[in-house]
Order: sequence, then structure tokens, then C-alpha cells
Amino acid sequence: MPPDIKSLTRDELAAHFTEWGQPAYRVDQLCDWLYRRRAASWDAMTNLPKALREKLRENFSLHALELVRKQGAKDTTQKFLWKLADGAMIESVLIPANPALYGEASDRHTLCVSTQVGCAYGCKFCASGLDGWKRNLGPEEIVEQVIATERWAAKESVVSGPLSVEAGAQQARTTDHGQRTVNNLVIMGMGEPLANYDNLLKALRILNAPWGGGIGARKITISTSGLAPQIRQLADEPEQFRLAISLHGATDDVRAKIMPVNKKFPLKELTAALDYYQSRHDRMITFEYILIAGVNDRLDQVRPLAALARRLHAKVNLIPYNTVEGLPWKRSDEKECETFLAALEREGVTATLRREKGGDIDAACGQLRLKTERELVAKP
Repeated sequence: MPPDIKSLTRDELAAHFTEWGQPAYRVDQLCDWLYRRRAASWDAMTNLPKALREKLRENFSLHALELVRKQGAKDTTQKFLWKLADGAMIESVLIPANPALYGEASDRHTLCVSTQVGCAYGCKFCASGLDGWKRNLGPEEIVEQVIATERWAAKESVVSGPLSVEAGAQQARTTDHGQRTVNNLVIMGMGEPLANYDNLLKALRILNAPWGGGIGARKITISTSGLAPQIRQLADEPEQFRLAISLHGATDDVRAKIMPVNKKFPLKELTAALDYYQSRHDRMITFEYILIAGVNDRLDQVRPLAALARRLHAKVNLIPYNTVEGLPWKRSDEKECETFLAALEREGVTATLRREKGGDIDAACGQLRLKTERELVAKP
């Protein structure tokens, strides 16, 4: 299969168009169709000459993700299960902004994006890696999650009116040339983002570029379970992407029980990499901390977590665990979550507690994919 057109930067496209004797403005027309109008076929690009469309068809593929399944939560969180060109499936989650969490107005949307089919890092509480790692996503498959979500939102706005975010909140909508549905990106869906480093960075540059997704770098957060060498590599990149660490344990003892990556990159090594990152960017990072009952929600974890956060100028995002069928872990009850938050705040740490987001759907990363694949296998 030829390369997908959305895997190319504008400069790469321009080089092809120059070779084909096409005027430079045709590149801008193509980018407009791909990233603003979200075209899913060559024939839709009506202001491109037919001969150019045929040339593009001969040299590139243009694959639109197929929506296999969607679940909507009461809080308007939407979970999408997409089928890729090879039949593999991945997930994305569209989340209405919570002002206490993101500091944005409540008419903003964040899309949680996947970077791999499955995951090789085997976090004990996570559904993404239960069936192992299959492959990395290409840049176009990362980019297309944003485009496909906005394509869905545009269709919804035509069928049922502007996309509602929260009851009583200002409504957001998507049109061919109007406001984007996706305002923020968090790269913390299926897979370990920094294990797919080159494809991820190319995709994010396309999504960040004014000719592409047009999403500001500071509206894009990359999450990692703690790959220290890639954190150092990211520190040397010019873009101002934000960084989040899936920490989930403030001591090596606790973290190693639930995150095998800690054996290769223990907290001392991870902290050193984050020190280097801070020296290059001098910007607050985020510790993602899933609260799992009886594992990491005890108050004896507060002081080491607070010490780490203060040292690294990090804020802490506490997340009640979304249970996964077949795994033994349970979410901490609401009172324990609030107690943990209050104890962190007393230690002088900037901390938030994520309120319910998608708890009434298969919200844990990889859960909907796993459930669907097993249902398909079980069919006679």
C-alpha cells in the first residue's frame, strides 16, 4: 500500500508537487481539504484538477478510520473504537473540559489519543497491554484520530444541532471552516507514546502546524510511563509540548508492584531525566496518579509524592481507578480520594482530583477494544 497522504509534512508534499510541475498554491488547497474540511476521499477535493487527484491517488493512500463502536457517558465523555486499514482496532476518548482539571472554559474538548495497537509495558492495572503489543501506529493513524473525531462531531451537529458539552454550558460546534471540536490533545491512550517516538513527533508536528491541525503546542500533553532516555530526547526538541508522567507510585517499592517499567527506569533514573527536562524547558510537568484501593492510596504515600512533586516543580493529577474486567484492582472510595487530595495540599503541592469522567462506560484505556475483540472471537 502506498504511504498515507497524512503521514507527510507540508514541505514533503510541496516537494512532490514541484516535481509534478504543480503550482505552490495547490499544496495549500490539499492541506485545506485534509485538515480543515476533513475529506475522506480524493473525489471530494473538487477544486483540485482531476489529473492531480489521479496523480495523488496513484502515489498515496487516503484512509479514513472506520468507527466500529462508540460509547457515550452521562458526563458527555465519548469513547470511540476505530478500525485501522489492516483491521486492528484502537481507541480515542473525547472529554469535555473540567475547569478544575484543565483550567479551560467548559466549552473546550480534550481528545485522548492512542499511539500503539496494544502495549508492551504491562502495567498491572491497565487493559491496553492485556493482549500484548501488536505494532506502532503510523503518523497518519495518530493524526487521523483527531480528524475522524471532528468528522463525527460535524455529522452530529448536522443531525442533532451543535455538539453539547455540558448542561448549561456554552455549546461548541464544528463546521467545514468553523471552530474545531478538539482544542486540546493528551497523548495517553493505548500504548506507550515515547516507545513510538519518531512517528509520534511527526504526527504532533502535523497537528500543531498552522497548515495542519492548528492545535497549539502548549495544548498538547505527552504522557509516558517513565522512559528516561526518550524524556531526555524530548527535552532537546524545540516544540513546547507539555509532559505528563504516569507515576502511580511515589516509592520504588509501590511503583514496581504495578509498573514493570520501574525495574528498568527506577525513580532515581526517572527523576534525573526529569531534572534534565526541567533544565531545558523550565515548565511545570504533571504527575498522573491513579488511586488504586489498598495499593497506592495510603497516606504514607503522600509525603514521598509531595517531596517528588516539590523537587520537580510538578502538579499532581489524582485519578480514581476505572476498574477493568478480569483484573483484581479496585478504585479507592470517594472519601479516601478526597482525604489523599487534602493531605497533598497540606504539603504545599498543587493537586487536582479528577471528578467522574466516563466511569459509566468502558473508560479504562484498551477496555472497549479488548471487549470487542473478545466478542468477535466468541462469535460462531
